[in-house]
Amino acid sequence: MHLYPFPALFVGGEIIDLVRETGPVAQAVLLTLLAFSLVSWAIILSRWSILKRARVQSGRFLRAFRRAQRLQDISSVSEQFRPSPLVGVFQSGFKEFERQVGTSGGLRNPLAVQRAMQIASSEEMTRFERNLPWLAITGAVTPFVGLFGTVWGIIDAFHGLGTSGAATLRAVAPGISEALITTAAGLAAAIPAVIAYNLIGGSLRDFAARCDDFSLEMLNAVERQPMASRVPEEVRR
Repeated sequence: MHLYPFPALFVGGEIIDLVRETGPVAQAVLLTLLAFSLVSWAIILSRWSILKRARVQSGRFLRAFRRAQRLQDISSVSEQFRPSPLVGVFQSGFKEFERQVGTSGGLRNPLAVQRAMQIASSEEMTRFERNLPWLAITGAVTPFVGLFGTVWGIIDAFHGLGTSGAATLRAVAPGISEALITTAAGLAAAIPAVIAYNLIGGSLRDFAARCDDFSLEMLNAVERQPMASRVPEEVRR
């Protein structure tokens, strides 16, 4: 009867031994790939956590916004729904709305409110996209870094074959093993980065569409505000 965990541990130990036996160039390549992988995984986990919280808080904010009778009511509690990007869009549009009401007592230019929300939406998306290009860089660069280790391993294998004077497996095995390890390491760093980049990019496109839809909904709410509630207390006094 075979116990499956033990062969797995044995294979993992063999890989560690192969890494220890690699030359300095292959080890430098593996360390570079490890650095790329660690940074990309840190970005993946942090962005995924932020997007998850933003998705939950966006749903709560929309429910609160649609229940509110006045924009001032939702403005006083909007900060508790961070990090939803809808909060930034709302606050920017509401500030422009208050500025117009405070100076003229009414909504003079709805397009200015819409432009303010579009700028805020762009800023929120830029905030979410921070460090995301590193995933694209990792997905594009690490296979070639691994390929460099592969080429170097093959060169080393042929050099060992030439110095030994005999075409034996013992002469070429170390170089071939280095080539295979660096190739696998390059793919192991690139594949998660590419998958995460596309998934996070899809989530960001969804958030951008939700911000655009909310901007229209917010503009409708601004135009529906009664004249008496549009004017702040300090202006009416």
